[in-house]
Amino acid sequence: MSKFTDYQLKPFLKEAIQKLGFESPTPIQKEIIPLILKGVSAIGQAHTGTGKSHSFLIPIVERVEADSNDLQAIITAPTRELATQLYDELLKLTEGTEIRSAILIGGTDKERAANRLKANPQIVVGTPGRINDMAKTNQLAVHTAKILVIDEADLAFDMGFVEDIDQFASRMPENLEMFVFSATIPEKLKPFLNKYMESPAHIKIGERQSFTEGIHYSLVPVRGQQKEKKLLGILENITPYLAIIFTNTRKNAEELAAYLERSGMKVGRIHGDLSPRERTRMMKRIRDLEFEYIVATDLAARGIDIPGVSHVINFEIPDDLEFFIHRVGRTARAGLEGHAITLYDPTEEDKVQSIEKLGIPFIHEEMKNGEWVEVKERHARKKRASYTDDIDRQAVKFIRKPKKVKPGYKKKLAKQIDQYKKQERRKQNRHGRK
Repeated sequence: MSKFTDYQLKPFLKEAIQKLGFESPTPIQKEIIPLILKGVSAIGQAHTGTGKSHSFLIPIVERVEADSNDLQAIITAPTRELATQLYDELLKLTEGTEIRSAILIGGTDKERAANRLKANPQIVVGTPGRINDMAKTNQLAVHTAKILVIDEADLAFDMGFVEDIDQFASRMPENLEMFVFSATIPEKLKPFLNKYMESPAHIKIGERQSFTEGIHYSLVPVRGQQKEKKLLGILENITPYLAIIFTNTRKNAEELAAYLERSGMKVGRIHGDLSPRERTRMMKRIRDLEFEYIVATDLAARGIDIPGVSHVINFEIPDDLEFFIHRVGRTARAGLEGHAITLYDPTEEDKVQSIEKLGIPFIHEEMKNGEWVEVKERHARKKRASYTDDIDRQAVKFIRKPKKVKPGYKKKLAKQIDQYKKQERRKQNRHGRK
């Protein structure tokens, strides 16, 4: 199908799609929508920003029987923010219809959640933990729902939610249709998928090379000076629409945000130590464009879709390099350009080289007088050391110990070796090796 009007959808759904401004389906939508309409279980491997949410929301809404009081579809997302975003998009598709839906997320009142279920929703969107809580107490009749969507499955696994999903999925119908969406499919997730999915269609959209499109990758050395000061110098000279600064731990995120605030900057925070209420408030402030800068940790930030990110700054390089890809993938979306800035210490050279093997084209540069300036190749020191080793080896090779030795020969030999090395270094400098 080249246009949404080509699909045989209900008139209200076509109208809602038109109102959203969608004309042609994205690659993931072209592949997934027909599978869900036919009821064929599938794994959709695609990154955020490819239109995957509507690839399952549209066909689920199409298939829902509005005159039935049974729960027909469950959609899970690993964080409250992602679940809320999905629910908001679902409401846009069902507005003005008799289709009922409910949202069940952690960090909210359970009694209020139970009241939502009294209206007999046909579609439930929520976080795995809260859905499982409601299923265990029989407040959510999961046994009637034939469709289960697991969005951001790799993140759900990282956050320990697969057990919750397994518990309520085991109570769903035997002929369960499961649709799993994930940027990556970790090996440890496969036993769970094999338990519920028999020969699913596997749709993979977007290969790694897309990470280089539209993104400028700055690799900034931190030579013994305070990392915070280096970062501050960069922030004072860039003009982002929105920049996310990543740290590896919650503690480091809080400390860095506090440092930037003391330096006169207004900074948002996204990390696991925020309470549900604080997270909701923070996300509203971010969407209201109160901040130019957000300090975040990986797991917290991955579970949130933040539009308009022009800069990603790696204050710390992650230990799990897959997170590096997730971080930089937050910028240069929807055809826009982005800038990914990575601060590194020479002791992290192995990490940098591993990232380069993933296809990231780093440019070694620094901020000088408000402008990015390319600096000496970072391998220069290593090359210089290697060249010096060569000179040492050659000196020992050419300046041999005499066959007949006299008193003081060692001192004389050392002097000759030293003179040889000096001559070779002069040659090196004349040839521009610095």
